[in-house]
Amino acid sequence: MSIENSLKLKGNTVAQDVYDITKPKTLEANENTKYLILLAYASFILVSSFFFNSPQEIWLGIRNITVAPSILVSDYMVIGNLGAALFNAGLLMIISITIAKINKVNMNGTVIAAILTVAGFALFGKNVYNIWSILLGVYIYSLVQKENYSKFILVALFGTALGPMVSQVSFGLELNLISGVILGNTVGVIAGFILPPLANHLIKFHQGFNIYNIGFTAGMTGTLFMAVFRSFGFENPTTLIVAEGYNYALGIYLSLLFISMLLIGYLYNGQNFKGYKKILSHSGRLVDDFVISEGFGITFINMGLLGLVTTLYVIIIGGQLNGAIIGGIFTVVGFGAFGKHLSNVIPILLGVYLSTFLQIWDVNTTGPLLAALFGTTLAPIPGQFGWKYGVLAGFIHMAMVMNVGYLHGGMNLYNNGFSGGMVAALLVPIITAFKEDL
Repeated sequence: MSIENSLKLKGNTVAQDVYDITKPKTLEANENTKYLILLAYASFILVSSFFFNSPQEIWLGIRNITVAPSILVSDYMVIGNLGAALFNAGLLMIISITIAKINKVNMNGTVIAAILTVAGFALFGKNVYNIWSILLGVYIYSLVQKENYSKFILVALFGTALGPMVSQVSFGLELNLISGVILGNTVGVIAGFILPPLANHLIKFHQGFNIYNIGFTAGMTGTLFMAVFRSFGFENPTTLIVAEGYNYALGIYLSLLFISMLLIGYLYNGQNFKGYKKILSHSGRLVDDFVISEGFGITFINMGLLGLVTTLYVIIIGGQLNGAIIGGIFTVVGFGAFGKHLSNVIPILLGVYLSTFLQIWDVNTTGPLLAALFGTTLAPIPGQFGWKYGVLAGFIHMAMVMNVGYLHGGMNLYNNGFSGGMVAALLVPIITAFKEDL
């Protein structure tokens, strides 16, 4: 080899070495890494509870939360305290992650959505007492069907939407404690047992345009049980317990959480935002798993952006950051891994916002805020048909969701999922009939 060629080869090698050093290293998001990241968030939420309340206050708050009827809307920041609500959320998130890990479930978008939804509703309705009988009911169903429990993990986790039914029967019907606990958990097991076959069937009702399919299923199940309760003379009280005055502290808290998601997503996406435009092209119609189709990094970026935008929406219109509202934000963020993105969420928010100018509700009160946040269950409608139809869906959803809670007596936490199923089932066939070139 000539000296000249040797120098050229050496130069190329040096240049390649320099290129390798300066090129951003893409972190690998394997299954263990995904689990660790979700567990880190759960641990942070749990540990951060002690920044707001003392251990004794949290313990007393958890006791109050555990024995509360938890009918929609019951803000655990009021029933317990802020620290106890966060501790409950972190604890239930860890339980959900552990159940998924034990059953060797891949940490894909659907599982992330389920875990963050459980965490969100652990701020206003789900607790360490009322989830277990529903999880057990789904497990018994898996045994009867001779299937692995892993096949039904999503139904089990999302199905804890009926947790208030367990709590209300246990503590809210003025039964003696032992009878109430036995009957409440029996009802929970039965509900959990019938959820999987119902969920599989009812998705056909809304054709996948309602992302909260289990919410619709739980709404139907809750309506069935509430009808039976009313036939025996039992009625649930109208409940609206919400905290106020935490916007400054919780605004900072949520901003840190969602900015950290952006940073983690940025690192695992090769230190860029490449691929986000592709996420925006998804309709979100079930089943649309961003972790599987686009990757973990860009999915986390999407989740962080959704968290920041929805938090900003609440603050700008003068709403209160409390347990119920943060539950809505967490759910939107969770489904940022499974169907939701800025392009199909904003039209729904806009539709609900505009509806308040003509309808009887104030835009910054709890009901309309929950309708806006959870109403993004209809994100597949603007995702597939365009933003104008998303605005229309949000407008109609606002009217519908404020009237369906009576049917299940507040025992289905996913009231917007129940309403969303009806709106999608009614609206999509009409859009399809009149819209050209679908």
